[in-house]
Amino acid sequence: MHDLLPPAVAVAVAGPADWAGALLPVERAALGDRAVPSRRRDFTAGRVCARRALAALGLPPTPVPAGADRAPIWPAGVVGTITHTAGYCAAAAAHASDLRAVGIDAERRRPLTPGVRRKVCRPDEEADLARLPSGPPWPTVLFSVKETVYKVWYPLVGTWLGFPDARVTLDPDAGTFHAEIAPTRLADAPVPDPPSSMSGRFAVDDDLVRTAAVLTRR
Repeated sequence: MHDLLPPAVAVAVAGPADWAGALLPVERAALGDRAVPSRRRDFTAGRVCARRALAALGLPPTPVPAGADRAPIWPAGVVGTITHTAGYCAAAAAHASDLRAVGIDAERRRPLTPGVRRKVCRPDEEADLARLPSGPPWPTVLFSVKETVYKVWYPLVGTWLGFPDARVTLDPDAGTFHAEIAPTRLADAPVPDPPSSMSGRFAVDDDLVRTAAVLTRR
């Protein structure tokens, strides 16, 4: 993820031991006793990576629990994000004085099922994807971008953002994307100055699709 984010963002990617690493007490409480093994592994790796990213910012060891919505609760003065997919986990964090928000997402490089593709891709986006070079699973890239867009949007606005609510265009040559938020979502936002658009970067690796975006301070 380092290659997709500016220097102000600290990134930590999980190693083999991190999936069974140690949780701090408040993190264990947030996970609960009934979590299935896969959820426990993902949560653990995410928190280990989150605390490593915080350390890279020069902060002391600090727990990153989860709220009722299961979103990470970052320390005051920090913005951050976590992603995990099969066999991959990463966290990114930055000082809130440097950035308004940061989002990352990773997905395995696999085609979306037809049902998921219909939910993710708007008709105008499908028309765009049809004009892109063959090879990468572009609908999967679009899915990952929209996950990243949501991770930027939600901590700032606190409301749901569905797949059709972000109109995404991809630039395969530059490895960048741009997303425009639906006017209805902006009108319904309960906070002033919600982000109406955002841009970011993506990479398609041998077995992984990665996306990232930040919102800078004005």
